[in-house]
Amino acid sequence: MQRRAPSGHPHLPRRKIGVHGSALLGPVSESTDRFLSTVSGLTDAQTGESTLIPPWTRGHVITHVARAADSLCRLLEWARTGVETPQYASMDARAAEIEAGAARPVAELISDVVDSAARFEEAVRSLPGPAWRARIRPRTGELCTPERLVHARLRELEVHHADLAAGYAFSDVPESAARWIVDDVVGTLSQREGTEALRIEATDVDLTREIGTGGPVITGRLGDLLAWVSGRSRGSALTVSGANAVPRAPYWI
Repeated sequence: MQRRAPSGHPHLPRRKIGVHGSALLGPVSESTDRFLSTVSGLTDAQTGESTLIPPWTRGHVITHVARAADSLCRLLEWARTGVETPQYASMDARAAEIEAGAARPVAELISDVVDSAARFEEAVRSLPGPAWRARIRPRTGELCTPERLVHARLRELEVHHADLAAGYAFSDVPESAARWIVDDVVGTLSQREGTEALRIEATDVDLTREIGTGGPVITGRLGDLLAWVSGRSRGSALTVSGANAVPRAPYWI
């Protein structure tokens, strides 16, 4: 009999997991299912079409989502063993992996996402208690804990799902995930020297975030703010005070 994941996807096996993984993996599994549902609706030809992050095609984005899961598994192994393990051997190696897988048929792309998602879930599920307090360093350079890696996986899935430009928009990202992603971006930018001050305010939910003081105030719906702050939109759906136009969002990753 085929085992089913808690999220309902038939390819992801259910396993006993601890309190840390149980609390964190539910939204990731649901996001994986949504991503796979969109990819399953594509034809082989459509995977070669453009995305919100050119020059990547949909095949590049889908392959990146799979390889990113494996990269997080390496960081979780670092947390488990204490042996420093880089997320990627190099940025050139990362780019080569994505390029090598981008032109595959849809069926192969789907299998890759499913299999890599299962590896990531197992790495999280089996992580022992003390390892959740470990400090590891992703490619972006900051120290973090395994808990943040699980949230980062949710960010990857949701942002890159919208990047596919295949019917799933930033307005479709669940509010809880959108809030965390905005917080993650703003938090990263706040720690970076030279980032210009700005304030963002959502009009549809209670959310206000600020980098520094005295900068322009950018206002709009949460999904539109997420698209802008992640660099996918120039902010045409947003309004601004304290500046003549909505500025380009600061580069964050």
